[in-house]
Amino acid sequence: MSGPLPREEYVEQAYLFEILWERLGHDITLQDLLHHCRYEVLATTKLPMAIDFLTTELKHSGLLAPGMHRLQHYFSPFQAFLVQQAEKDTGRFDFRTAVRILQYEAQYKTSERMDPQGLFFYQFEALCRNRLSYDGGLTAMAKDPHYSPEWHEWLLVVRAQVGLVDLADLIYGRSEDFVAYRKRHLGEDAEPEYPILFGLREGKIAMANRHKELLFLFAAMQRHLGYPTVPKRELFDNTLEMIPQMQRRIERLEARIKFMEEEQRQGIDITKFYGKGQPPIVDLGDLEP
Repeated sequence: MSGPLPREEYVEQAYLFEILWERLGHDITLQDLLHHCRYEVLATTKLPMAIDFLTTELKHSGLLAPGMHRLQHYFSPFQAFLVQQAEKDTGRFDFRTAVRILQYEAQYKTSERMDPQGLFFYQFEALCRNRLSYDGGLTAMAKDPHYSPEWHEWLLVVRAQVGLVDLADLIYGRSEDFVAYRKRHLGEDAEPEYPILFGLREGKIAMANRHKELLFLFAAMQRHLGYPTVPKRELFDNTLEMIPQMQRRIERLEARIKFMEEEQRQGIDITKFYGKGQPPIVDLGDLEP
């Protein structure tokens, strides 16, 4: 992917992912759903051609992720990574959650407030909240065209040190607040050793959330800086579906108990199960030779 796409492409991507999220599970296959979406998205964008390619890939392999990996000039590696994780048979990350995350990400990329700091927090929280691979996820994030070469280098550093070094410390070390700290203690001539990627407020929030749960750090960034929120996994309440099932099972149990009671008293009268107009079954042993 050489560079960010035009804004209208992300608008249509967000609309596509929204349609997939709304209509998945409504007795329609993903292949048919993509076929319908192909005529709903804006024809002046490149998304219809991308949908055609994904539909063909889905027919041959049954997966979307390989096609998205081959369309890296259109879909970012992080988008393909999320879909790949959702299509794993052994994972707990479902496809509806993946497309919802992709929808919000595409919407954020259309916003005038979009910056690499907010995009980083959104993508990293998506990995953390859904327990996805940091190694593969950060590698995919580093290839996003919205990040500069300095960001690319730092994301690979985070990938190597995540789990060993607190993320809040990694953020604080690349913030303007850390530069101000160095100047207070080392003099005004103290210059940062690495490129500064975060502002003063991000550094202060990171410093206040050292050695805490990562989700607290993300929540603080969202409250104070207005960064996008990662959608949570939906929990479906199947209580309304269970009540009719339990009712049918209770009816079957009552019928079985009634048969057992009749058998203990006088035996089961099977004549009531005869069809209308049918003669009763005669025992051949009762017939005279």
